Amino acid sequence: MDTLLSVSIAILAGLLMTRVFKPFKLPSVTAYLIAGVLIGPYFLGALGIGGLGFTSGEAVSSMSLVSEVALGFIAFSIGNEFRLEELKTTGRQAVVIGIFQALTATLLVDLALFAVHMIMPEYISAAQALTLGAIATATAPAATLMVVRQYKAKGPLTSLLLPIVALDDAVGLVAFAVSFGIARTLVSGTADIVSILVDPFVEIVCSLLLGALMGWILTQLEKLFNSNTNRLNMTIAFVFLTVSLAMAEFEIGPVRIGFSSLLVCMMLGTVFCNTCPLSRDLMGAADKWTSPLFALFFVISGAELELGVFASAAIVCIGLVYIVVRCIGKYLGAAVSARAMGCSPEICKYLGVTLFPQAGVALGMCATAGQLGAEGALIRNITLFAVLVYEIVGPLLTKDALTKAGDITPMPEEIKNRRKMKLAALNKN
Repeated sequence: MDTLLSVSIAILAGLLMTRVFKPFKLPSVTAYLIAGVLIGPYFLGALGIGGLGFTSGEAVSSMSLVSEVALGFIAFSIGNEFRLEELKTTGRQAVVIGIFQALTATLLVDLALFAVHMIMPEYISAAQALTLGAIATATAPAATLMVVRQYKAKGPLTSLLLPIVALDDAVGLVAFAVSFGIARTLVSGTADIVSILVDPFVEIVCSLLLGALMGWILTQLEKLFNSNTNRLNMTIAFVFLTVSLAMAEFEIGPVRIGFSSLLVCMMLGTVFCNTCPLSRDLMGAADKWTSPLFALFFVISGAELELGVFASAAIVCIGLVYIVVRCIGKYLGAAVSARAMGCSPEICKYLGVTLFPQAGVALGMCATAGQLGAEGALIRNITLFAVLVYEIVGPLLTKDALTKAGDITPMPEEIKNRRKMKLAALNKN
């Protein structure tokens, strides 16, 4: 009962918070995250009343399955952006910019945190600096996609942004695996070439192959139905199935076989949208079905943010260095590579700003960093601090950048007036 009550309270709190923040013209994502913080363990949850909020971190963690499914649908939707006819114009640009901006952020964060290590070695080690630099590659596809959907963003910047956000995860997985392998060597004193080079390559290849296979099977199964309702049900069920299969993990000798749920579901969406003639209609219908799921996902994400990280001045200072330098790296990397690829001035100027949000993938990386033992705790706290800032401020910056680039157009006054009249009539009745 408490779980069901918590879910309903979470969705209602998120929706009501969008009304509270409407006068400030903030994206719904930001409102959902703040609602999550308010019903989380540090506010209403601290009262200990079951169902009113999440009373502990364990209560929030119990909702992890919702987050996994939501990320699967988000990745599936982003895969829809990899249509071959559209990639002919933006594919090369997306690949070059996606790789360059991610590695630029990693390099600059590494240099900045190594400098902090040289000045204050008692607060941050070389292994921690190297790991945090790799985590800096990750961008939050969920927040970006939600802003694009809410404001119906459409244009050159949006067309380039979504494929870059998707590629960001593949680059981040490789960068993190290599950096974390070196960091683990620095801590333990023993080198593990398999975990540094082989495991990340195997994970990416296996994820793409599994996603491609599931996408092909889904397209074949859709042919068995004449009703779009049944086809939609099949699509939703297949995303659930793909997410569950992506959780599998096993070992063959010294090599770990694992999957990235985001990459698997992105490839599922990519193959499906390029092989099924009805994919646009079905994915559009699936997007409407998942709206409350995404709202719940962001409220849960807000409840997961640990405000206790502010208790340590050292974490705050190192976290600020990480946040500022990562933003500089993302912005400069995107601007320089976009200019080199001949992109428009608007893309060169605003693309980097849209890459600031960071959440799920980064949190997954810092969870892996827990294998460093005591050194992993600092990495986790700094990442949590950064995510708290990025997730609340990032969607607002993304909306502002897309608006200035012309991809978000203001609502016509005629439609605004029509809505006001309908609302006034509803209130009168």
